[in-house]
Parts: sequence; structure tokens; C-alpha cells
Amino acid sequence: MVRRSRDAKFVIYQVLYIFVITVLALKGAEINLGEVVNKDNVVDKSIRDSLIHVVDSLANLGLKLNIEIEPNVLDENKNLKKELSNLNMEVASLTTKLNKNQIINKINETTKGIKTGKLPPPFSTKQSFLQYAVNQAENKAAYPIEIVDPLTNKTIINVPSNSNRKFELKDQKKVVVHYGNQKDEIKVRKNLPPEIIIEKVTTKMDKSEIYVKDLQRITCFTVKIIDERLEQIDVKYSGPISVSGPAKSIKGEMVYNVSLKLAANEDRFNNWADKNDYLMDSDDRYKVNFFFTAIDKRSKQKVEVGEIFYFTEFSK
Repeated sequence: MVRRSRDAKFVIYQVLYIFVITVLALKGAEINLGEVVNKDNVVDKSIRDSLIHVVDSLANLGLKLNIEIEPNVLDENKNLKKELSNLNMEVASLTTKLNKNQIINKINETTKGIKTGKLPPPFSTKQSFLQYAVNQAENKAAYPIEIVDPLTNKTIINVPSNSNRKFELKDQKKVVVHYGNQKDEIKVRKNLPPEIIIEKVTTKMDKSEIYVKDLQRITCFTVKIIDERLEQIDVKYSGPISVSGPAKSIKGEMVYNVSLKLAANEDRFNNWADKNDYLMDSDDRYKVNFFFTAIDKRSKQKVEVGEIFYFTEFSK
């Protein structure tokens, strides 16, 4: 656009130059530094400036120009001034119309969705929230939304445009999202209880002779806690065990390592065995239980899972 404007100006200046040469030729004057014609017969500077302004305005609007020099141009100075004035008014009117149309188009584009009642939904059709949990509403739309409990018709949270807000749900099965003059229902998923998985990771307890000292040196079990909201799960454990963790697995589970913790030496083991001989099974093995408990602090759901240590002696 800049190059086009410069080309248009170059053409105009060339035309003006030819205009001056033509006038000089018609008047039969010499080309020197003296006065060529009477000042009363030349084109006024104001008219020349107006002409340049009009031509520049028309060029910016993408209009093509065809300027011709009339033989009696000097006699039409007054008419030219009048025509330039009219042309200036037309250009101003055209510019105003163009600006007005641009503004109207922008307004129509902005309000198109609102007028038609077809605003794009702020959430995808797969969006859902979770019961008894802190949820996050990410509003990427250019308009605010309101999340409402349909049973009580009370507002749960207002989310401005292009922002995130956290909110807590209880036992709602769905919520309603209001935006513009529209509304959508969003499903609320049931909060399932946490899951506990205990896995034995040693073969030492598969033998006929099982030593407490060995089981206290190694990891015997791993315990995995699985839940959609692990941050609101409280984990407790009980029994003669040593626990390390939790560590986070690749799948996002909480993982604990469990070892036996029964007696620091043989004397203490013997004392323990004398008091707990009822824990010996038919294979002459002692067995002790341990338990892991996971409690959802918001839904109050509780899960408990246990496992068994087997051993025969303290050490070889």
C-alpha cells in the first residue's frame, strides 16, 4: 500500500510538471528564473495543495485517476477551485461512509452470536465434574459463565471470560452452565471410593525356613493407593511394619514400600514368640497381619486392605 501511494504521488508530480511546461509553451515564454506569467493568471498555491490532498486521498482509497490538461485551463481557475471544493466534500463524505461501515461491521461481528442466541459452548461435550471434590472450571470463552445447582437454583460459582475458578461440589448429579441467553447441563460423575492394591515383592516367605532378620532388611510388599483425587485421601496403616513413601508412580498412584518390623534382636523375638504362640499356623509358621486404610476426607468413604507376614525364626 505504501509503494502504491508513492507511485501515485510520482505520477501526480509528473503531471504537474507537464502542466507547467505546457502552460509555458502556450504562453510562448522563455524558461528562466523570471516571472513566467502574471500572478493573476497562475493556479493558486492553495488550489495546488488541495489538488494534491484530493489525489492522495483518492489513491489511498484505491481509485484510479485520469488527469488531462485542457487548453483553456488558465481560464478555468475559478471553476477548478469550485470543482476541487466539491471533490473534497465528496471524498470526505466517502471516507465517513467507509469508516461508518467498518464500525458497523465490527459491531455486527461482535454481537452476531448474542443476537442469534448461538454463542459457542464454553465447555466441550465431554466435560464433566466430580462429586465430593474440588473441581476447576476453565472458561476460555470471551463471555462470563455462571454455574448453577439445578436443585436449589443457587449459583455455585461465577467464572469471568478467559479465566479459571475452583469450586467444590457435594452430591450433585449435574450442574447447569448459564452463558448469554443460553444454558447447558454438565454431568457430575460419582466419586468412587479409593482403591488399595497390596503386592508381595519377595520370595523369601515361600520357603520352609523364613527369618525375621531377612524380612526386616528388604521390601516385602508394595502398597498402591489409587484415586481420582489423591490430594484428598488420608492414608493410615497399622501392624508390625516399617513403611517408606509415598512415591508417585508413572500412572500417578501413591506407592508405599513395606518391611517387617518385629524385633531388634533374637532375645526380643523370643519374648514376642512366648506371648504370641497362638499366631503359629499348622505349618509351624508365625503369621502377623498389617493393614492400610484410605479415607476420602470429602466423601468420607473408607477402604481398608490387609496382608500377612510369615516367618519361623529370627535368623539362621
